Amino acid sequence: MLANTTVTTMLPVVDMARAREFYEKRLGLVPGGFRPDGKFVYRVGGSTLALFPRPEGTKAEHTAISFQVPDIVASIDALEKAGVVFEDYDFPDFKTVDHVCVLGAEKAAWFKDTEGNYLCLHEDIPQDAPLPSDT
Repeated sequence: MLANTTVTTMLPVVDMARAREFYEKRLGLVPGGFRPDGKFVYRVGGSTLALFPRPEGTKAEHTAISFQVPDIVASIDALEKAGVVFEDYDFPDFKTVDHVCVLGAEKAAWFKDTEGNYLCLHEDIPQDAPLPSDT
């Protein structure tokens, strides 16, 4: 029923100007403009990202949006040069190396926007490719 619809990801922001600067200057998204209800939108691939004002900000402690990239290492490097700070984790069954964690059939790296939303980059690992070793 919904398989052929487009998707809009809604992210709460406390400070719209600060958030817009992050999404446009750090992530390189092209502004789409304000909507009558106060949302600010961006087209991202075939989807829409909408920032909406919310004075109390986010309460989510999970990934709000994940951007699929062809080369996660190059993408991390480019975003770091633009001022994005990546998260690192070191748990018994969840560890990042150079900001990247291998999760089954994908590599992933996380960062936060200026409003506290968790964002992710992910790269699919080809099914016939060997997984990186833990050494």
